Amino acid sequence: MNPPRRVWRDGALVAVLLAWSVVETVLREDLGSRPLVLAIVCVVLAPLWWRRTHPLAAVAISFGILTAVDVARIIGGEEAGLLTSISGVLVLTYALFRWGAGREAATGLGIILVWLVITHVADLTSPADTVAAFGFFLFAAALGAAIRYHAHTRTRDLDEAKAREREQLARDLHDTVAHHVSGIVIQAQAGRAVATSYPERATEVLAVIEDAASRTLTELRTMVGVLRASEGADFAPPPGVAELGRLAGRAEGGPQVEVELTGELDDLSPAVGAALYRLTQESVTNARRHARDATRVAVRVVGDAERVQLTVDDDGAVGAAGGSPSGYGLIGMRERAKMLGGTFHAGPRADGGWRVEATLPRAGAPR
Repeated sequence: MNPPRRVWRDGALVAVLLAWSVVETVLREDLGSRPLVLAIVCVVLAPLWWRRTHPLAAVAISFGILTAVDVARIIGGEEAGLLTSISGVLVLTYALFRWGAGREAATGLGIILVWLVITHVADLTSPADTVAAFGFFLFAAALGAAIRYHAHTRTRDLDEAKAREREQLARDLHDTVAHHVSGIVIQAQAGRAVATSYPERATEVLAVIEDAASRTLTELRTMVGVLRASEGADFAPPPGVAELGRLAGRAEGGPQVEVELTGELDDLSPAVGAALYRLTQESVTNARRHARDATRVAVRVVGDAERVQLTVDDDGAVGAAGGSPSGYGLIGMRERAKMLGGTFHAGPRADGGWRVEATLPRAGAPR
């Protein structure tokens, strides 16, 4: 997993710890050389700034310096330790397991454990305090690993949702192209049969073939970059705007679905027509399953010379129909609209209920 970029919180954390160190240096009376102690603590805390992008290096620098200081204290018999602000290095343990690779995490943990052993020799503590110290660092490591796993799982699920939507779009486009190619083959066979006896009819057939071939090339251009799984295909064209009426009506115990089609909806790209149907189908299904107390779902499709807009509204409880804005169903819908060069939005309406809006160019994704 790629580490994230540094954010303002990184600088804020370092600034707070450094300010804490300065205040503690001024107020504490049991310190030896105050400038030296402050300098060491500042160097130990500074790597927190790079904990996301270089977790192992940050751990190696901070805990390496702490280990060297504690070894020097053991050899010199010094009892005075550093500032309590160095407790901020606990964040490095979390960062190591949150953003570091597996080998980096193991190496960094080894460095931390070595320091824990040495520091408890330098500052003799009770067994309970020793166990507690080890427990704190191991808990930070476990927390970082758990959040890393959760983030990885979340990212994988998002990628799978997008991939499924790409596969479905590719399947729709494949079926459309297969339908056109089948028509071309039939027309070519017919033209060949009548070419000798009726040359003028052959010319008409060639014109039909030319038109069908142009449509097919348009769909093939849209398919570029979209992978299709090797599953069996239905060579009939996918459902489009004309089939939206199938979604109207009332399912048992569900809200009434009303479909309104207005504007210029003829000669849409088959990919756009299929996307409008899939988006509407998913939105209506979500409303029927999740819109609490909904009685009506209004589907409206409006087309003009350049684009087509889909709006699906329900009158259920606010936020109920679509669930979380980051839900995988919505992510797939957004991915389909994006692949076709359009926009997608879903969320609660100000006057109650849930709204899904999608705007797609008539010709699909720009070439």
